[in-house]
Amino acid sequence: MTTISVPIPGHLEELIKGLVKKGYANNKAEVVRKALVLLAEEEAVNAVLKAEQEVGEGKILRGDLKKLMKKLS
Repeated sequence: MTTISVPIPGHLEELIKGLVKKGYANNKAEVVRKALVLLAEEEAVNAVLKAEQEVGEGKILRGDLKKLMKKLS
């Protein structure tokens, strides 16, 4: 496991300490790891929602890939 050092403002440090105190995580590093996982999940959900929106708006390509490539060239 790699260790990184990231400066954060005091109010975020207090937030992290508070989350540890409330039992959200066992330590500050675990709070940050969980936050990063949640951020990654949020990004994935947003990508799916965007794709669904594009499908709904007809912004997708359908058909034979070779024919589509010729149209785009």
